[in-house]
Amino acid sequence: MKLILGSGSPRRREILAQVGIVPFEIRAPNVDETPLKKELPLQYCMRIAEKKIHAIKLADDEIAICADTTVALGRKILGKPIDRAEADTFLSSLSGRRHKVITCVAVKKQNKIKTKEVVSRVKMRVLSPQEKEIYLDTGDWQGKAGGYGIQGLASSFIPWIGGSYTGIVGLPLTETLGLLSSFGYPVFGKNNG
Repeated sequence: MKLILGSGSPRRREILAQVGIVPFEIRAPNVDETPLKKELPLQYCMRIAEKKIHAIKLADDEIAICADTTVALGRKILGKPIDRAEADTFLSSLSGRRHKVITCVAVKKQNKIKTKEVVSRVKMRVLSPQEKEIYLDTGDWQGKAGGYGIQGLASSFIPWIGGSYTGIVGLPLTETLGLLSSFGYPVFGKNNG
C-alpha cells in the first residue's frame, strides 16, 4: 500500500519519519482555508482537514493522510498569520495565556474516510516586546498556526502543555497511526511509502 501525504509541511514528514514512515508521494491539496462566519475552531479545523482529504484523488493501492492545525483562543481562530503584523498581534494575544491547539487528521483509502481530532492545551509565558521582536525577526512564525512553532525557538515561550506534543507540532502521531492501522496499513516494520 502506497502512503500519500496530503501536506507540504516538513514538520508532518518529520513526525512520520520518527517512526520510520516515509510517504511514497507528497500531494498537498490547494484548498481555501478561510473560516466561515461564526465558525468555532474545532468545527473549522475538521472541515478543513476533510476538505483537504476530499481533494486528493487516489489509486486503489494508495492511502492518504491530511491534517489541519489551528490555534484557538477561546472561540477565536488564530490560523497562519498573513504577515509580520498579524503574527505580532497573535503573539501579543497569546502572551501570558492558555490556549488550545487543535489538529484534525483525515485518512482515506479508496472511498472510505476516517477522522480524528486532538485538542491540546498550551500555556505561553508573558513575552517581552524585545522577545517578540527577536522571534518575529527569525521568520519562524511564517506558515504556523497562531504565529509560532513549539518545536523551534518558541519552545522557550511554552512552560506547560497538556495533550499531544506531536499534535501541537501538526500531526498527532498516536492517533494518526491508529487511523492508518484501522485501514490495514503496516505502521511498524518497513514503511517506505
